[in-house]
Amino acid sequence: MTEIITQLTVVRTINAPVELVFKAWTDPELLAKWWGPNGVTNPVCKLDLRPGGAIDIVMLAGKELGDLAGNEWPITGIFQEIIPPSKLVYTSTAILDDKPMIESMNTVTFEDQAGKTKMILSIAVTKATAAATIPLSGMETGWNQSLDKLTKQVEN
Repeated sequence: MTEIITQLTVVRTINAPVELVFKAWTDPELLAKWWGPNGVTNPVCKLDLRPGGAIDIVMLAGKELGDLAGNEWPITGIFQEIIPPSKLVYTSTAILDDKPMIESMNTVTFEDQAGKTKMILSIAVTKATAAATIPLSGMETGWNQSLDKLTKQVEN
């Protein structure tokens, strides 16, 4: 069994239909608009939406992030399970200096609640290098900022 280094679960109720919230996770154009913490854009956002399909995202730090501006943070992954519009399971690997820094297994479920969507994001970090200390300490804040952007996007 894989050892879990740290876990994060975020539950949101979003005032948008489940199909739209699921699409925001699976359409690369929509995903690029909200993925990543505040101050980050995604000049690369490619998804091969099938089990075994690849995820390729590059986050770019904007001027809002001060000394970090211009830094790129690539993420790769593989879709494990896709059940539209109720479930996504994927691996992700955050890369630093062309080497894996953080590896995780991610599960997102989407449940219709009278036209709203209950979304549960569960992340299990399974590998991390010493360089991952700061990113891991900001994981909850970063994901909440991302999901705030997702919520704003689909509720408007």
